[in-house]
Order: sequence, then structure tokens, then C-alpha cells
Amino acid sequence: MVVQSQSLRDRQVASLEKILNLNHASQESSITHHGPAAADGLIPKATPILNSDGDPIWKVLVFDNLGRDVISSVLRVNDLRTWGVTIHLNLKSARHPIPDVPVVYLVEPTAENLTLINQDLSKNLYSEAYINFLSSVPRPLMEDFAAQIAEAGTAESISQVYDQYLNFVVAEPDLFSLGLGKETYWALNSANAKDEEIETLVDRIVSGLFSVVVTMGAIPILRCPRGGAAEMIAAKLDRKLRDHILNSKDNLFSGQGPRSAPAAVTPTSRPVLVIVDRNVDLIPMLSHSWTYQSLVHDVLKMHLNRITIETPIDEENPSKGRTRKAYDLTSNDFFWSRNAGIPFPQVAEDIDTELTKYKDDANEITRKTGASSLEDLQADNPNTSAQHLKAAITLLPELRERKAILDMHMNIATALLKGIKDRQLDNFFQIEENITKQTRAQMLELLNDSSKGSEPLDKLRLFIIWFLSTEQDIPRAEMERFEEALTKAGADIAALAYVKRVREITRMTMMTSAPTQPVPQSTGGELFKGFSSISNRLTDRFASGALGTNFENLISGVKNFLPANKDITITKVVESLMDPASASSSAIAKTEDYLYFDPRSANARGTMPAPSQARHQQSGGMPGGLGSLGPGTQASFGQRRQGFSEAIVFTVGGGSMDEYGNLQDWAKRTSAAGGATAATASPKRRVVYGSTEIVNAEDFVVGELARLGREDR
Repeated sequence: MVVQSQSLRDRQVASLEKILNLNHASQESSITHHGPAAADGLIPKATPILNSDGDPIWKVLVFDNLGRDVISSVLRVNDLRTWGVTIHLNLKSARHPIPDVPVVYLVEPTAENLTLINQDLSKNLYSEAYINFLSSVPRPLMEDFAAQIAEAGTAESISQVYDQYLNFVVAEPDLFSLGLGKETYWALNSANAKDEEIETLVDRIVSGLFSVVVTMGAIPILRCPRGGAAEMIAAKLDRKLRDHILNSKDNLFSGQGPRSAPAAVTPTSRPVLVIVDRNVDLIPMLSHSWTYQSLVHDVLKMHLNRITIETPIDEENPSKGRTRKAYDLTSNDFFWSRNAGIPFPQVAEDIDTELTKYKDDANEITRKTGASSLEDLQADNPNTSAQHLKAAITLLPELRERKAILDMHMNIATALLKGIKDRQLDNFFQIEENITKQTRAQMLELLNDSSKGSEPLDKLRLFIIWFLSTEQDIPRAEMERFEEALTKAGADIAALAYVKRVREITRMTMMTSAPTQPVPQSTGGELFKGFSSISNRLTDRFASGALGTNFENLISGVKNFLPANKDITITKVVESLMDPASASSSAIAKTEDYLYFDPRSANARGTMPAPSQARHQQSGGMPGGLGSLGPGTQASFGQRRQGFSEAIVFTVGGGSMDEYGNLQDWAKRTSAAGGATAATASPKRRVVYGSTEIVNAEDFVVGELARLGREDR
């Protein structure tokens, strides 16, 4: 029987639960892991340790900022309670003594954190300490900590010290970030960044990727373009993996560790880790997408799976102020799991379908029990049969959870529709779908039209996308007219100075496939009417709460405007490396020169670039990862044509929800079509996407591109 492998989120949750369980693995789990049943690579699920009274051992959880982000993205307060956590606190906050309760620390291995932990031990804040480092603690730091403990005489208070390799944040089942902040792209492309700062940043990236690889349980093949930060990171990661394998007999990948999968015999059974620089394609960082998760990330500024929405206290009296409500997207959110990557019009339709289904199920229960509503179900109702009442009470928790989830997504969709309407995001999306067909005159007219959207940044994003995509040469005088129009619209054009520099580089690396489905063409003013009129009607229907009547008629006009099914640059790169037999010749040509690292091989390793080369500079001072830093490791023909069923894709300098969604769509589409041209069916493909940080368009343009542009002036 084929067992579905666990997602990256599943594996991280299992590791966190084990930490909360005081790193205890039950006897049953241990047997399961080391026995034949572990051949599927699944992590055994721990069960809470119980005290003499049969209750979980209650404990305090203390974390630093990264530890907080790692936990809060996948676990909620109720989950912590399940594992006996009564209170969770930040390491740097003021904390009162709880001397009879053990403490679990989840922190980065820094000198400051270790000093704070030692102070806790000296003050006897807790009974015993279980110290878990998010990454491997350096030996000098560990020796300093041991010296502090010995001097303070608090060694008996420490029960455990573990390296956990969890210094990455998981937002979706196969989406992660390293939590390195929203200035990574600036740091790697700025002439003002110091070599020491770049080297520290690269080391943190390597540490995070090492932890991801450890959590996934298999040593990957590494592929990256020549030059730039990508090669530097790949070379350092290759060396770190080699050193770990050589220096540890029972290493994390030997099959004996708690997270390792069985050792792979052939390279094809291992994943491929593709590391690329952000400059390979800037457009996904700027584009206006039409999928649910991308809109939520762009319009509602989702962070760590939390969405905060502001709504008027009184719709008819705005002077009463606004209220803020936060929503958490959890792993048990069936609606988000099914619709996150779906175009928004289909999401709105599915909300209506699910609400209708919920009402039908609720009505069925009330009909059988004789109650007027779910709230009226009573155990002592004489008109209710015991059998029907038992069935109803069993179904009530599930129905209420469904209703709460649907209400949450109704509110999210309402907020999205307001943002779409106010900013006319439908117009920008439709133009970007056919961006290469826009003429200079059309773009200038759009920028000068004050009625097109309320947010100047949207016009700037659209112009940069067109500027990076168009094959037309733009004379200086005409460029000045574009800049003048953007300035008049209220946009800060500082970013353009830098974008002009990277244009030639990104145009050489960008690839976009032609749509595999026809895209209806709109002309003239129709381009700006379709979505807006639909948005108006949808907003009205959401506000009235009456989605059911004639909903199909309401939504039918949207269907002609669904996104074209096309693969963006990062997807074409991944396809050429995972499935070269099906990739286009242009995509294969772009990746033909990608370096090849195999940490298990004695031969497939490259040279170590200097830190300054991570600035993406080559002759002429142009950014981009096209220059060669040295001899490197050139892949053989067989290695270039080697296929993979699993990949980790990592972008250096910021990630995009658009890229994540496009990669997942490609993986599903090609897995479904696998075997059509081969003698045997292709294995199901899986792509894990990650970056230094998942950054929305506003933060990327205003915080990084504009900052680089000011430096270029």
C-alpha cells in the first residue's frame, strides 16, 4: 500500500509536539520508527506524558521572537493546552516565579538568549529546564554557556539540551520562510551592505535550509545558477551537509534520527533543492493576482496565517469609529485548504455552496428532532426521540465549527471585495494578464487616468511589470513622461532608478509559457467594466447576506475572466530540472548551465565563492546571477537530464504567494497527466516552496526597491 508522505507542516508540527512533550517518544512510537513500518518516512506521533493522576504534565513555554513565529504559524493556544502548556511567555518579558512547574525553552542559540536562560536558572523561576535550540548551537557558545552554568551552580536545574533544527516558519503545508525580515533583497543587492553582514546573512540562510532538509529527512541534490548569492548558499550548504555526514556516524540522515527517511540508494529517489536569486524574475513580487491566497496576502496583509480586518462599528454612522477583528487560518480550515489557490470568483461561489450545504444539514437535524433551530435542541424535549437526539448532539460540534469557518471566510471575502472595488484590482489583473500587448500610449493613458484605482502604488506596480516585460525600447524623453505621470498620480518613483538597472538582467532570465487555454479579449472601455460591475453586485449581495438567489447568474460573468493557465519563470525553471523530458527547449537552455552539487558524492562539489560575490555584481556592475564565480561543478549530460518527483524551491531575497500557487498548480497538473507519454506512470510530484521571507508587493516596492533606487541616484 502506498502511503502519502507527510507535508513539511506535518513534520514540523510533529517535531514541535515532541518538544512540548519534553522530547519524549513513547515505546510504541520508537518501535514503529525503527521497524519496517517506518519505510514510508512518516514521523511517529507522540502522545502526552501523563503524571501519576493521569493528567498531562503541566509546563511553561518560553520562546524568543523566532520561536514564537515558528509555533504560532502552526499551533494555537488550544493545541498548546493539549500538550500541557499552561502559560507561554517571551524570553525577554518580565516573568514571575512558578517554582513547581518545569519550563520548555524554544529559542535561537544566541549569547543574549543563553544569558537570559542562565538568569532564569539562577532565580529559580521554574523547577527544571528543557532547553531546545531552533538551530545547532555553535561549540564556542555552548562552552560559554557551560561555564556560566558551572559558575552559577545551576547545572542540576537543566534536564535536557537539544538542537531541534526548526528555525523556519511554515505557513502552508509546503510553504516556508526563514523569517529573516523584509530587507534581505536590499542587503544582497546594495553596494552599502558590508561583506561581514552579507556573510552573516548567508550563514543564516544556510542554517535555515539545513534545518528544512533535516526536517524533510532526506539529503537533496542541489542545483543553482552560476554566480550571485544562490551559488554561495548552495556551496556552503553542500559543505555543511558533507561535514555532517562525514563527522557523525549516526547522523540526522542515517535512518536512526527521529526525522530521517530511509537512506536513498539512487539520486532519483531523493529530492532536488533548487536555489535561485530573486532577480531571476521580479514580476511575481509585484503582480496583482486573482487567487484567494494571493489577494488575502496583498489586500489584507496576512502574516503568520493571521488576518486582521477593520470594519465600521456602525455602517450607517462612520463617526462611531472602526473595530479590528483578527482571524487565524488553521490547518483544520477545510475551506481554506480547498480554495486557497483558487481564483476568487470561484471562491465566492464555493462559499455560497457550502452555506447552502450547511443549512440543509442543519435543517435535516432540526426536522428529525422537532426543534426549531440547532440552538433549541434540548435533551428533555418530549418530542425528540433518543436516537435522533443522540445523533444530533454528535453532529452539533462539527456543524458549529463549519459555520464558524464559513462565517470567517464570508467576512474575509467581504473585506476583499471592498479592497478590490476601492483599488480596482480587477482592472489591473486583467491588464497584467496581457501585459505584453499594451502599447506605450495605452500605458501612459492609464497612468494619467485619475479614475483608475485609489492606490498610486498599484499603478507603479503595473508600470514596472510592463517595463520589465515589454520588448519595446523606451526613449529617455518618453520615460520621463511615464515618471511624470506616476509622480502626478502620487506614486514614489524612487524604485524606478534601480529597476532600470536590473531590466536587462531579468529580461534574459524571465520565461513565461503561452496560455494553455484561450483568454477572451476585451477591447476599449470593456476592459475596465467587466470586473468592476461584478464586484459591485457581489459586494451588494455579501452586504445583504443573501447569496443564494440567482447566484449562478451573478457569478457567470466572471468565468470569462479567470486567469490564463500559464507557468511563470520559476515554474519553468523547476520543470526543466524536475521533468526535462517534458520541458520546453528554451527552459532547458536557461538551466543548462546550472551547477550540480551532490553532498553524498565525492566528486559533485564546487568552489566556495567570496562573500562579496553575493552582491550579484559582474562586469558592468549589473545585478543578476549570470556571471561565473569560478570553475564550479558543471553537471554532466546524464545529471542535466535526471528527473525528480520531489523538489524544494528556494528564492533568495523574498518569496511570492503567486510563485507558490503557480508551482502547486503545475505539480498537480503534471501529476494528473503523468504517464501519458511514458511506458510507466510518473510518480506524483511534490514541490515545497520557500524563501528568506514571504513579502507582499507593498513591502517589496516601498521597503526594498525604493531603498535601492535612492542609493543609485
